[in-house]
Amino acid sequence: MAEIVTMPRLSDTMTEGTVAKWHKKEGDKVKEGDLLAEIETDKATMEFESFQEGVLLYIGVNEGETAPVDSILAILGEEGEDISALIDGKSSDQPVESKDTEKKASDEKSPQNLASKSEKEDPSEEDTEEIETEGKRIKISPLARRLAKEKGIDINQLKGTGEGGRIIKRDIENFKPEEAPKQAAAEESKAEAPAPSYPKETTYTPGPSGAPYTEEPISQMRKTIARRLAESKFSAPHFYLTIEIDMDKAMEVRRMLNEISETKISFNDLVIKAAALALRKHPKINASWLGEKIRYNHDINIGVAVAVEEGLLVPVVRHADRKGLSTIAAEIKEYAQKAKNKKLQPSDWEGNTFTISNLGMFGIDEFTAIINPPDACIMAVGGIRQVPVVKNGEIVPGHVMKVTLSCDHRAVDGATGAAFLQTFKSLLEDPMKMML
Repeated sequence: MAEIVTMPRLSDTMTEGTVAKWHKKEGDKVKEGDLLAEIETDKATMEFESFQEGVLLYIGVNEGETAPVDSILAILGEEGEDISALIDGKSSDQPVESKDTEKKASDEKSPQNLASKSEKEDPSEEDTEEIETEGKRIKISPLARRLAKEKGIDINQLKGTGEGGRIIKRDIENFKPEEAPKQAAAEESKAEAPAPSYPKETTYTPGPSGAPYTEEPISQMRKTIARRLAESKFSAPHFYLTIEIDMDKAMEVRRMLNEISETKISFNDLVIKAAALALRKHPKINASWLGEKIRYNHDINIGVAVAVEEGLLVPVVRHADRKGLSTIAAEIKEYAQKAKNKKLQPSDWEGNTFTISNLGMFGIDEFTAIINPPDACIMAVGGIRQVPVVKNGEIVPGHVMKVTLSCDHRAVDGATGAAFLQTFKSLLEDPMKMML
């Protein structure tokens, strides 16, 4: 009996997923545990294995397309099985009864059905996509687009025979490669200059003044970032506390540690350790706003914002107050590499109780960050600057760093945040305290 494979929920915040790649195609046999597809979630691209066995009868979401969680991702069953009832919306546990084959065969012989047979062989042929390319709009069915991609056919070389000039499956099947050079030559002779080159996955559109611009589809990660940060910014009453820290001793201690440590320790590692120890002393900062109650977390799990191409990921250093600097440094390096390769797992980013965002390495002196819910606070860390400072009544060169604590005023008061920053400052200005 055919079974529906639904779009899985691969993270706690995932509401829809994008198919990055299919590892099976329609007609392939699938075993339990086989890699079926790669799904892009709001946090990472994750491999999705099949929990069923059978033949892949139907792909409901093509590569690059997005669908809600629990919608039809694919259908597995026995070869030749009728799955029209499942596609029409019946649940996967209902039996699918075959149609009257004689009537079906008779209907298919009618002139109207012979003309549109190829369009109705696959439900995706009934849909239409509009693609803007080379300054013109092309109508094409999702199935035809997928087949063209698989066969390496440029859709600009195709002439649609479907309704309204729509490109359909039979246009792909009837395409003769030898016709392409002739058509390309004809188009080239009409062109006065070569067409401009634009990034992949973008659409060229002439603006009102004729100036070009590009539009890119929003990734699942960017959608989630937009939704969560908008909810945070407009629901949590933020206030900000900024403090300046003398980093001379921290620079010296880091230099000494890196002479003996196998893992290179960064300034960000020192910041994470100092924040974790300060949170231990000020547990009201290590809090979560839950609407009807405030949760004061006993574990100190620090989320560290990591920039990737699509936005930000926040892997978590768990029990950071109990870990040494070299352990923290090794974890951060591993997370950064996994984030770059889109290999972070839900266990890597769930459960943070406090967040640190560091833009100092990009030359930013000072900034404010939006709270990462349900955390009550986030700390924005700027770069270390060499400036004149007053020490022992004299103006001498010094190194300072500014940090800004964003607080949810529903959970944290100003005096509480200020006390936390004073402790954090004292630890970084005398880092040997962190070694005790």
